[in-house]
Amino acid sequence: MRNSLASNAFTVVIVLLLFLSTLIGWVQVKYKASGGLDKPICFKVGPGENIESVSNSLKIEKLIDNPLIFRLGANYTKKSLYLKAGSFLIQEKSSMRDIVELITGVGQNTCGKEVLYQVGINSHKVTLRELNPETKEYDEILKFDIKKDSKPDQYKNILSEKGVRYRIVFAEGISSWQIAEALKSSDFLTGEITSLPSEGSLAPRSYEVQYGMDRLLLIDQMQSEQIKILNTAWNTKDPSSPLKTVNEALVLASIIEKETGLASERHIVASVFTNRIKKGMKLQTDPSVTYGITKGQKFLGRGLSKSDLKLNTPYNTYIHRGLPPTPITNPGRLAIEAALNPEKTDYLYFVADGSGGHAFSKSLKGHNKNVREWRKLKKNN
Repeated sequence: MRNSLASNAFTVVIVLLLFLSTLIGWVQVKYKASGGLDKPICFKVGPGENIESVSNSLKIEKLIDNPLIFRLGANYTKKSLYLKAGSFLIQEKSSMRDIVELITGVGQNTCGKEVLYQVGINSHKVTLRELNPETKEYDEILKFDIKKDSKPDQYKNILSEKGVRYRIVFAEGISSWQIAEALKSSDFLTGEITSLPSEGSLAPRSYEVQYGMDRLLLIDQMQSEQIKILNTAWNTKDPSSPLKTVNEALVLASIIEKETGLASERHIVASVFTNRIKKGMKLQTDPSVTYGITKGQKFLGRGLSKSDLKLNTPYNTYIHRGLPPTPITNPGRLAIEAALNPEKTDYLYFVADGSGGHAFSKSLKGHNKNVREWRKLKKNN
């Protein structure tokens, strides 16, 4: 009798274990299986939500078919502890596991509304846009210049919304003063800028920021990025480069950045100044003279005059040999790389060619000919 009971109990346990094993296997398959979503969709997780409320919302929007399995998977992997608010682009056929990874990952929000602040030399444009989940392109909602236009009410209202992303794009070749002024004008950042960052110390590129982020924290980030770019580029420096320090590289890169806006020309322009430094020639670069007048804190608004070229400032490279004492702007990565790895040429001069680029020459005679051509072109236009 006892043996029979024991045998029956053992059988029940085996059956339960088999059932449990099958159930776990089925749950895992369901958790990892492709979902039924037939096109991308932007899904929003609100502040303070938990994995249960999110799973129910996903069920309502028909992104998953079993909230319980979704919660089991998120809790078992402990991903539910890292749930974050935001807007997330869920791709078609995403599994429950894919969705959990997306809304608990370390990346930024991937869709929804975005405030894009583009800081240029002469403009501070703000664009409110929203990612179209199907085309994966941004639809523009509104645009205005924060320096010239009044702020639209729709923009003011959007600032209080949760889940809106903020991105600032700094153009290459803008001064530290211009960057500081732009940050002061941004109404989604906080904190005071108590001192002007050193010229050249800020990496101009795109930065995703958070609403209410301290301005000084962003400046620190930009400075850290510039140091990283400089160190990386310095490690690949042309052995024949006359540049002796990282600061010299930054100074030359800033001149290159102001002299040409064409990526295809940067290394050639770099070669002109490199060749001049090696020969002990004056650099004779107009942007440096301009910086000696403005310090990057105003727009000259005109071409340089003969009297400007005679001003005895440390930045007047028509008077002083060698590089100016500091950078004259904040150069981007490509200008820094060009300064340290110039193209191999014999060029010593260049002048505008009327097409947005420059005409280069190896001799003063050739340069004077190019200058005459440029003046003739200007006169005819």
